[in-house]
Amino acid sequence: MKICVAILSIALLLGNSVKLRASVTGPVPSDGDGPASQVCQQCCQGPAAIPGIPGLPGPGGPMGPYGQPGSKGDVGEKGHKGEIGPMGERGAPGNTGSKGDYGIGLPGKVGPRGLPGFVGGTGETGVKGQKGETGETPDDSNQRVAFTVVRTSSSDTYTSHDTRLPFQQTETLLPGTSFDLGTGTFTCSLPGTYVFTFSVLKYSTSGSLEIHLVKNSYKVVTAYVVQNQREHVSGSAVLVLQRGDAVYMTMYGKAYGSRTYHHTSFSGFLLYPE
Repeated sequence: MKICVAILSIALLLGNSVKLRASVTGPVPSDGDGPASQVCQQCCQGPAAIPGIPGLPGPGGPMGPYGQPGSKGDVGEKGHKGEIGPMGERGAPGNTGSKGDYGIGLPGKVGPRGLPGFVGGTGETGVKGQKGETGETPDDSNQRVAFTVVRTSSSDTYTSHDTRLPFQQTETLLPGTSFDLGTGTFTCSLPGTYVFTFSVLKYSTSGSLEIHLVKNSYKVVTAYVVQNQREHVSGSAVLVLQRGDAVYMTMYGKAYGSRTYHHTSFSGFLLYPE
C-alpha cells in the first residue's frame, strides 16, 4: 500500500515539474533581446530534479467526545381491538359408532320377603318307631398310613415294555399300611388324600429309562432319562384314594440298586383321612 502511494506522489510531482518548466521557458517580458533576457532563458531551462520520497502518514488524531443521547421517541397509540368474526356453519353429524359390548351389571337389590304359605290340613300322627341300637363305628381319625421302600439290587434285564418295579426292603411301614414288595404295590385301606414320591437311578450301560407312577392302571406321573447317561429321575403326586385303590410304579428300561446306597426308593403317606 505504501509503494502505491509513493508511485502516485512521484507521478504528481513529475506533472507539476513539467508545468513549471513550461511556464518558465515561455516568453518573459523584457525590454528587448538583451543579454539579461538570454541569460535568464539559459538558467531556467536546466534539467528537472527527481522528486523526493513522500513522507510517512501522520499519527491518528485523538478520539472525539461522545455525542449526547437522542431524545426518546413518543409512544404510539394502541390499536383498536378487532371485531369478532362471524360464527362458521355447523358441520355435518359424524357417523354412528359401533355398539359396545354388554357390561357386567351389579347384582340387584334383594326383593321383599313373600307372604307365608297356607298351613296344610292336619293328618293323623303316625306311631313313633323304637330307637335302634347304637352301631359300632371304627375310629379312623387316629390311624396313620406311611411307607418307604428301597431297592437293594439292580434290575436283572432290560425291559422293552412297562413292567412293575419291585422292591426288596422296607425302611418305613406303619401298622395298618398294606404294601407288597414283590409287585411294588400299595393298597389303600383307609380312604383319604395321600402324597407319593419316587426316585430311580438309571442303570449306566442300559438304554433310556422311563418310569410311571400308576393309580389303578392310570399313569399319573412320568419321568424319563435318555440313553447313555446315568441320572436320577424323580416325581411326586397328591392322590385321593378310596378303599382298595392300588398305587405302584412301572418301568421301561433298567433301574439301578445297591445294598449300601439306596438309589431307588418309593414313599407314600396319608395327608388326611376322608
